[in-house]
Amino acid sequence: MPLVRIDMIEGRSDEQLQLLLDTIQGCVVEAFGVPETDRYQIVHEHKPGRMVFLDTGLGFTRSDEVISVQFFTSPRTHVEKIKVYRLLSERLEHTCGLDPNDLLISVFTNREEDWSFARGEAQYVTGRLP
Repeated sequence: MPLVRIDMIEGRSDEQLQLLLDTIQGCVVEAFGVPETDRYQIVHEHKPGRMVFLDTGLGFTRSDEVISVQFFTSPRTHVEKIKVYRLLSERLEHTCGLDPNDLLISVFTNREEDWSFARGEAQYVTGRLP
C-alpha cells in the first residue's frame, strides 16, 4: 500500500490529471503487486516557478510539464523499485505524452507501525491487514 504524492505545475485539465493518476496506479499495481483497490494518491499543483528541478549535472532539460512522484511505502525490493521507475517512464510517455526527462521519482520506505488507515489503529500491527 504505497501512498503516492504527485507534485506538478498547475494547468492540466481534469481529464489529463485523471489519465495521469490512472496510469500511475496501473504501474504501482504491476510493479509492487498490490491490489487495484490499494489506491492512495495526493496531487499537489503548484504555481509556475514554485517547482525547481535541475538536471543534477546529467545534461537533460525539463519543461513546465515536470512532475515528481513520491512513494511512501513499506519495504520494496531493488527489482520492484527499478520496475516501477521503468514502467512510469514508459507508460507516462506513451499514455500522457510526458517526456521522460520531466519525471522525478523517489521512494521513502517505512514499516508496518508507521501506518494507520483509520480510527487511530495500526492495522498492520494488529493483524487486521496482512
